[in-house]
Amino acid sequence: MSKNVYWTLLQHDDWNLHLAATDTGLCYVGSQGASYEELAEWAEARLPGYELVRHDAEMEKYAHEFSKYFQGSLDVFSLPLDLVGTPFQQKVWQAMSEVRYGSTAAYSDLAETIGRPHAARAVGAAVGANPLLIILPCHRIVGKTGSMTGYRGGIPMKTALLELEQQRN
Repeated sequence: MSKNVYWTLLQHDDWNLHLAATDTGLCYVGSQGASYEELAEWAEARLPGYELVRHDAEMEKYAHEFSKYFQGSLDVFSLPLDLVGTPFQQKVWQAMSEVRYGSTAAYSDLAETIGRPHAARAVGAAVGANPLLIILPCHRIVGKTGSMTGYRGGIPMKTALLELEQQRN
């Protein structure tokens, strides 16, 4: 029996993001304006043996929360997640998820939070491996001086997300 990864294309105002979920929960949020191929490549690498199936109705609960976020009426997601990563990545992602809406933290702050103060570069790699953009708010992680640093969705997407959150605060 084949396992499915359901996906949809969320379109809200200027935002266009691919969302994907297993039967367990949301497993992938794509970059702004990225192609379906980015999702397909991610799924092939991370979930071999799964079949990608477009299912807009199945994905509606996920799309609805993202729409509320983009409207500025949601700052904490309550979606079920299917998040697969190493124990180190899981620690970093948990610490990252505690960075509050509308604020930022440095990679070195996350390293301190997880008890690995000299592991800022490894923390950066774990942040970069985050499959759930926005949900796990890697856009809130900045350089030690507050500088905008790498982001899978690109610096313009990171900046737009931070501006969206700061408008509401």
